[in-house]
Amino acid sequence: MISATQGAAPSAASANDNVDALHALILHQLDEDQAQETISIPLAGKSSIADHMVIASGRSTRHVSAIAEKLAQRIKQEAGRQVRVEGLPNADWVLLDAGDVIVHLFRPEVRSFYNLERMWSFGDAPPVTLAN
Repeated sequence: MISATQGAAPSAASANDNVDALHALILHQLDEDQAQETISIPLAGKSSIADHMVIASGRSTRHVSAIAEKLAQRIKQEAGRQVRVEGLPNADWVLLDAGDVIVHLFRPEVRSFYNLERMWSFGDAPPVTLAN
């Protein structure tokens, strides 16, 4: 017998839980991989591109590349999501698009030049800086 709930679209609450779990997974993995100056900017209700934007730095191009590759692999394994990755060959600025969470990984000099934190910060919700 098939219940009435089978095949139904996920509720908004479970979708939010999935986004929160993905966000937590990303932040945890960045911490594990020793990403520096990690911040999270909430975008829910302010932009349709994602619910969260995470920005972090690596110490070098090799570190940025390693963080990006491991993070993409972990998201695929744990959350079952394909991640679009841009900028990996140079690894000065790598963008990972996991759908509801977008991650920008920079070398410190490139991050300070583009200053995405200032561009995407909204007056009513400052970025959340995470201790590393």
